[in-house]
Amino acid sequence: MTDTTTDPTPGSERLTPDELRGLFLFEALSDEQRSWIAERGWVETHPAGSVVLSEGEPARLFVVLLDGTMTLTQRVRGDDVQVARSSQVGAYAGATRSFLKSAEHQTYTVSVRATTDVRMFMLKADDLAEAIEQWFPMAIHLLEGLSLGYQQIQRQVNQREHLQSLSDLSGRLRHELNNPAAAAVRATDELTKRVAGQRTKLAMLAHDEIDRRLLSLLVDTQEEAVQMAADAPDLTAIEESEREDELTDWLEERDIASPWEVAPIFVTAGATSAFLDKIEGQAPAELLEGAVRWIAYTIETELLLSEITDSVTRISALVDAAKDYSTAGRFERVDVHKGLKSTLVIMGKKLEHIEVVKDFDRSLPPVPAYAAELNQVWTNLIDNAIQAMNGRGRLTLTTRPDGPDRVIVTIGDDGPGISTDLQKRIFEPFFTTKPVGEGTGLGLDISYRIVVGRHNGDIRVESKPGDTRFVVCLPLTEREPEEDEQ
Repeated sequence: MTDTTTDPTPGSERLTPDELRGLFLFEALSDEQRSWIAERGWVETHPAGSVVLSEGEPARLFVVLLDGTMTLTQRVRGDDVQVARSSQVGAYAGATRSFLKSAEHQTYTVSVRATTDVRMFMLKADDLAEAIEQWFPMAIHLLEGLSLGYQQIQRQVNQREHLQSLSDLSGRLRHELNNPAAAAVRATDELTKRVAGQRTKLAMLAHDEIDRRLLSLLVDTQEEAVQMAADAPDLTAIEESEREDELTDWLEERDIASPWEVAPIFVTAGATSAFLDKIEGQAPAELLEGAVRWIAYTIETELLLSEITDSVTRISALVDAAKDYSTAGRFERVDVHKGLKSTLVIMGKKLEHIEVVKDFDRSLPPVPAYAAELNQVWTNLIDNAIQAMNGRGRLTLTTRPDGPDRVIVTIGDDGPGISTDLQKRIFEPFFTTKPVGEGTGLGLDISYRIVVGRHNGDIRVESKPGDTRFVVCLPLTEREPEEDEQ
């Protein structure tokens, strides 16, 4: 195997300029140019099974196949996946972008392996760059312009995508916060009225306008009513209607004024006619209506306090979820379950008509990752699943170990599925099946680059009608932080 970690040493076997003419890369060169290449290049033989160039190492060599068969492989989830195979004389690989200004930091994007015994023409990347710069200056400018232009476009589109994600997050939060905030305001307004009424009752008590026997009864009964309201069962619409009719009849039979206003309060608290019978058995007939209304008043106040508590708790949960969701881009060990749950909270409105099934392995260790970037992946995948199901269906989130050093997160839906042809292109940038103007085609591309490029993981899709799964594999092994983290 050629040592690509140091400056390559030319071998003794060379090709003549005429032999170079037989390779399509060099056939259009002048005799002088082919002589220049022949002086600097050399031939190496590699046995079957050997690795000629290794993915990730500095790109210092450009190789051209002369004889035999070579394969190009990429490392995915710890396995070498073949991406190309060729026995065509003149096929090339290695430092193919050495002429670009960024070539100094380039590495091999694939490994070159000898499937059979192979002969290869080897040329240093610096020599290839020098030849192209001298002989094809206009082509260099065009290629550099195309490369820089593409990078600039990619950055702008990515920024647009990130801004759109932030806008979506803001919209979702605004909508999710609006409901509990409005509920809290309404409940507070109603509670203010009840507290004002309570002050009136206390004033009446101070002036002996309330019978002491009624007060004693209320003290004994209202705590029971409060506990009953806290433990109230959930009733179906039919059960609730039947219970309300039952209590309304009870109140009418005893000449309680406006029974249709009082009955719903007791129903909400889970009270039955048996509870009202208990009040009746302890209160004198002339005090029954006052006792019933006082207990109803107590229950309503408790229910309003509970509603305010629930609303404020919901607001707090949303704020916490937003904080977790958008945590700054530090590289640290994070709990994938926390990120998944935060994403679900943020996307609450879109999940209104979707059954969410969570199958989490809580024993999984934290994953070394950029938390905010992973949350963007979860958002993209869940949002795609929701759209595939047209907002109705079953969303399944699963976590499990994959051996001792990897974690698998699967996001599935029961939508119509993705055709085999589309699966092959699903992670391509700008590829989208949505109508023009409804998608940039970058959500899955960004997800792929976050998982594979930023976290050294893998993401793939498995789909058939009624069962589509995006499988994300994340390594548990630590890595060196990138320059922007130091």
